[in-house]
Amino acid sequence: MIPERVEIRTAKYFMYLPDEIMREIEGKLLPICIWAEEEELNHDELVRWALEIIDKKLNGKSFK
Repeated sequence: MIPERVEIRTAKYFMYLPDEIMREIEGKLLPICIWAEEEELNHDELVRWALEIIDKKLNGKSFK
């Protein structure tokens, strides 16, 4: 499961994300989060990865 702290930090940037973007974020982060203990995870890196996906997919669009 993706740590709640990561989800909250990501959500602070965007009020709404299309399902396609959420599925891609989950697809990248979930495998990492499932196999690691939460204290082993780098939350900053997970948030960075999520924001990179969001920026790439939104391509300048706003969904707020």
